[in-house]
Amino acid sequence: MTTTVDFWFDPLCPWAWMTSRWMLEVEKVRDVHTVFHVMSLSVLNEEREHDDHYRGLMRDGWIGVRASVLVRDRHGVEALRDFYTALGTRYHLGGEPKEVGTVRDALAECGLDEDIADLALTHEFDELVRASHHEGMGPVGQDVGTPVIHLNGLAMFGPVISPAPKGEEAGNLFDGFEKMTAYSGFFELKRTRTVGPIFD
Repeated sequence: MTTTVDFWFDPLCPWAWMTSRWMLEVEKVRDVHTVFHVMSLSVLNEEREHDDHYRGLMRDGWIGVRASVLVRDRHGVEALRDFYTALGTRYHLGGEPKEVGTVRDALAECGLDEDIADLALTHEFDELVRASHHEGMGPVGQDVGTPVIHLNGLAMFGPVISPAPKGEEAGNLFDGFEKMTAYSGFFELKRTRTVGPIFD
């Protein structure tokens, strides 16, 4: 029986990108299907104090999450999965700017409505972003960011990994993660990060 993993991401976040690539590897070696959902670091941080650089990042983040929820609503969750791969590849591997042209190119690559890029510059769909965000973040709490995974009835932040494991190593990590989420009293494992995101 296929296990459904609900995964919340913000396209802006390199750590969510790493975890998403791991989940796609898991699907190759375990009977698992990942359903992608949108959260927003911009929403999460809008009431928090940050320096000018981080506030700029949060402003830049809106276009990706707006476009993502519009892709989901117009084209469905499988299209969102493909769009995230196209946009994330541009953001994280290509170093492309978080702007309308990058979003439009990702939409075109996936054969999706390119007008979504222009609509993502407006505030018209912010409530869709907020609704998806709160669906994912409500159960896990506000002390975390992204990635967030819902599995076995629990919502968990993480795992935060670098690089994303491949093949059976990816499956083994998932096995352990699944076992931890099977225990309702499990809350946290953590250590200091010693590397940044390693894209491969």
